[in-house]
Amino acid sequence: MALLDIKNLSLQVNGSKLLENLNLSFHESMVYAIVGPNGVGKTTLGHTIMGLEGYRNFDGDIFYKGESLKELNIFERARRGITLSWQDPARFEGISIEKYIAASSKEITTERVSGILKDVGMNPEIYLNRNVDKSLSGGERKKVELASILAMKPQLAILDELDSGIDIDSLNNIFDAIHYLRSNGASVVLITHSLAVLEKAEYAFLMCSGKILKHGKATEISKYFSNKCLPCKHKNEPEESVII
Repeated sequence: MALLDIKNLSLQVNGSKLLENLNLSFHESMVYAIVGPNGVGKTTLGHTIMGLEGYRNFDGDIFYKGESLKELNIFERARRGITLSWQDPARFEGISIEKYIAASSKEITTERVSGILKDVGMNPEIYLNRNVDKSLSGGERKKVELASILAMKPQLAILDELDSGIDIDSLNNIFDAIHYLRSNGASVVLITHSLAVLEKAEYAFLMCSGKILKHGKATEISKYFSNKCLPCKHKNEPEESVII
């Protein structure tokens, strides 16, 4: 049985069809990628799996460990081991980074929080008592959010554009964190339009216009990045094969 099975999933929001008849399966202890240009439905798919407000009135179904998620809200899905990192992480005025990360686990020490911060490339002496607020850069907030996910120990982690605002050195820390999640039994879904991130996946899905165009080993899907043109029928498709 797959950890997560998506069956004939379609979603319309305000009359616009965002996802169309998607069928995907995610198995335990694997790293997946969902790739494609901006605006094709990648983030929408992540929000739908997580059950965010406005993304729950879909056709088809989503099964997690054989259980339908359709009637479960975001909190119930989180309790079952599903988590989602935001493309633009939220700010929480007045809460320290230590408390923010510790909130992800009932039993976690300051020493453990410090170790997790190191895992994502953040010096605990600098960041442990800083607040999760506007004083942090986008890249710093990304790393804090990933640290909270490591503390949570999810079974399914959906990471949306995790490399956004991240420098090269810190990106290696994040790749190590992905490996850590997988080695501890979690499945990881990377939502990305980055070749470097895709290369960390074992299996990938190529999306355009709310549909899955192709799926297979990540090495096969990586050809999309060299061609820079999606093999689908849409209004922007060139009349001939053109590299753009």
